[in-house]
This record gives sequence, structure tokens and C-alpha cells, in this order.
Amino acid sequence: MNFDIPITIALSKGRIFKQTLPLLSYAGIEPLDDPDSSRKLILDTNHSQVKLLIIRATDVPTYVQWGAADLGVAGKDVLIEHGGEGLYEPLDLGIARCRMMVAGAAGAKLSGDRLRIATKYVNAARNHFASKGQQVEIIKLYGSMELAPLVGLSDLIVDLVESGNTLKANGLVPLEHIQHISSRLVVNKASWKMKHDTVIKLLGAIRQAVTANSKFE
Repeated sequence: MNFDIPITIALSKGRIFKQTLPLLSYAGIEPLDDPDSSRKLILDTNHSQVKLLIIRATDVPTYVQWGAADLGVAGKDVLIEHGGEGLYEPLDLGIARCRMMVAGAAGAKLSGDRLRIATKYVNAARNHFASKGQQVEIIKLYGSMELAPLVGLSDLIVDLVESGNTLKANGLVPLEHIQHISSRLVVNKASWKMKHDTVIKLLGAIRQAVTANSKFE
């Protein structure tokens, strides 16, 4: 497809970037630089009007919300914590899949109030326990969640689980499923209106790529 107006897409390095590339390629967009070897934070593509912003995963919704990027790819976990203001979330890309779980020692208590929950997913954890009528104390951490129950900082953790090997290595087990997580395409609300035709065409091409990918899973 051709791009006659500027389009900026926010992505994060790592798994999401690598799994988004084939979807963009299907839409005819190829980066001219590799973010793993380049220090550039704005990558040119084979279309002079299309740029890729390489930023932290947690910042993608903020860049899109404030219009620094027209579109972005972010995990549902990140979007829950962000709150979704200023964004449309038109497409589940079905990539970077995992599960958000409550985890702890085998046999750890899940019921009752005043449980201490260690997590960086504060909103998701609070909403989950509130939906069960539980009042819990949330302790925000930025990493090494598995350590918290081991040293008595928390009763449980809320974290993303892919294989479960990290939990197992630290003597913990998944105890309760909160929701399935995957990466979503998000669009700035103003860009949706002002660049509607281009955004819709790009969305359609990526949707076709997602459908094609799902047939081979």
C-alpha cells in the first residue's frame, strides 16, 4: 500500500518487535535498520512517510495517547495499567501471548482480606481481587516478583506466566488465572479521525496478516 501522509508507529524492542515485523511486512512496511544493532530511536522504513518509534513497552500507550505516534503495539497488560485514555484498541494481534496469574507457594491462601500482593500490575491485581469482594494490600515492584513471597514481603504475587519455569525454579506455582494476555494494535483517537483512510487501510492489511498467521498456528 502507498502512504501519502506521515504515519508513525510505536513499538518496543524484543519479542513484540520481532513478532510485529511479519505483520508490518504483510502490509508492505519494512524497517531499514535493525533496532538490535542500531542506536536510532526513530527508524526509517521503505516508505518515506512511515517511521517506527522504538521505546519502552510501558511507554507505548502514552506516546500514542498524546499523538507522538499514530499507532502502536502494546501488551494488554500494559494497556490495563495505562487505562486506555485517548486510544482505540481495534485489533488483537494474537502475538506475545501469555497468562496473567496469581501465584505463590503451593497451598497458599487465596481467600480473605488483607492479603499482601506483590506486583507491577497494580490495576489488574486490584481489579481482580475487588471483583471477588476482597480488599488486599498491593505492594508495587518492578521486577523479581518471585522473591517477594520467599522473603515474607507478600503472601502472593500477580505476574505474567509463559512457561511457568521461573515460578517452578523458585518453589512457586500458578494458583489462579486472571486473564489471557496478548499484544494489541492501538490507535490515537485524533489520528483515527484525521488520517482515517490511511489508518483503516493499514488496519485492514494487518488484520489480514493476523488471520493468515492464525491459520498456521
